[in-house]
Amino acid sequence: MKTSKIEELISLAKKACSNAYAPYSKFNVGAALLTKNGKIFTGSNIENASYGATVCAERVAIFKAVSEGEREFESIAIYTNADKLSFPCGICRQVMIEFSKDLIIILSNEKEKKIYTLKEILPYPFTNEDL
Repeated sequence: MKTSKIEELISLAKKACSNAYAPYSKFNVGAALLTKNGKIFTGSNIENASYGATVCAERVAIFKAVSEGEREFESIAIYTNADKLSFPCGICRQVMIEFSKDLIIILSNEKEKKIYTLKEILPYPFTNEDL
């Protein structure tokens, strides 16, 4: 993946992070999802007083893409306001594997960035092959 595309995704994820609604945790997250068709969808986390109704930034971006007809994803950049890099939660990883077993995960914050594959952070996925 080209460095310029990685930086573009991080920049868009950072912008999405600024739109997060996280009045309870103060843990803002933004995501920028690149489809195999070259489209980019962003999302930010949206908390709720009923915590179970909270939605993560990664899923917001994925659901926006799916609702627009996209089903194949290349990479996702995740930006947080945390001091250390933050991995996607288990639910987000499960949603990611549904659409892209080869997804590239770009984690970033103000200080650093690291790149992983979904297979690295979800080595034993539950997929349609298990049904």
